[in-house]
Amino acid sequence: MFLPGETIQLSPTHLSVCIGQLEKIKLLDANLEIIDSAFEYLLPSIAKGEKGQYFTPRHVIDMAVKMLNPKKEEYIIDPASGSGGFLIHAMHWIWDNDLSNASRETKINFAGTHVYGIDFAETSVKISRALMLIAGDGKSHIFKLNSLSPKEWQGDEKEKLRARADLGDRLLKFNDYSKDSENEKNFRHFNFDILLTNPPFAGEIIDRTTLNDYDLAKNDKGKLRNKMERHILFVERALSLIKPGGRLAIVLPQGVLNNTNMQYIRKWLFDKARILAVVGLHVNTFKPHTGTKTSVLFLQKWQDKEEPLKENPIFMAVSKKSGKDNSGDYVYKKDGDGNFIYDAKGRRLIDHDLDEIANKFIEFAKKEEFSFL
Repeated sequence: MFLPGETIQLSPTHLSVCIGQLEKIKLLDANLEIIDSAFEYLLPSIAKGEKGQYFTPRHVIDMAVKMLNPKKEEYIIDPASGSGGFLIHAMHWIWDNDLSNASRETKINFAGTHVYGIDFAETSVKISRALMLIAGDGKSHIFKLNSLSPKEWQGDEKEKLRARADLGDRLLKFNDYSKDSENEKNFRHFNFDILLTNPPFAGEIIDRTTLNDYDLAKNDKGKLRNKMERHILFVERALSLIKPGGRLAIVLPQGVLNNTNMQYIRKWLFDKARILAVVGLHVNTFKPHTGTKTSVLFLQKWQDKEEPLKENPIFMAVSKKSGKDNSGDYVYKKDGDGNFIYDAKGRRLIDHDLDEIANKFIEFAKKEEFSFL
């Protein structure tokens, strides 16, 4: 999780104490839900709250991954990767499905070549690198960058040099050479197949250089707005990171999907992608950190010459069981005798309805003949 030449801040004495405690514990293939809870506890809650960054509950991630159904040949990215939950679960989904009979080496090779993450916070980057290693990929493409401002990716720092080299392979290739050359400089358009993300909700972007790169930052007359909420720009950035025909899932405040002053965003979306599904999450989902009402939006980017449909069915669902109580503590399933119910790996099952929603979506998707299902 440390880059070459990076200085470890712990003193040798403190490091030896940590190793003494940890060397008896097996972390490889450990229960990531517990490790996540530990990291979430250790991260300063004030710092997270100011940026609107919260760990996405694993059962929400499972639902999104199941609905997008990533395949072994597809490249996956999370531009606000946080603890790496979406990446890890997508990786395990492919291991358990397309690569279920593959060798350990093949699985490791997939993870080391097809899974990418970007986050602006150094602590989050280190956490996600550590979790990716614990999950068993052995190597990770996790970069400390500002996803919304690729102009900041330039520079001679080792991290930026490594990021540009690795991400350069995933740049979208245009037929027009001049567009190709421009894209190599500004890192705007990529050809990832799958994007899963929960971008930070808090904060506004006021930097005009950044805003100028986004259609959604301009009003009907093409004039630049004075400021834009960060998560709105992430919607546009997410679509620029996937190739035509690529699909994505993004967690958003519910207001983006139903407030009248956000109508321009929805109109823009209809021109850029097919809305596959909207799943409203329960208000307890992100407690105890926030009670913001959120939804997960699922999109598939139109192909280059594909005409946007004037009408198409959209799968819509609302979660009634979040798997958490009003205090934000997890609620687990119990049998008739009041005993906890465990899965095949010996983990308590969270009492939620998101798996049922995912199954209903799969039925809908097969009826609509979505190619990825």
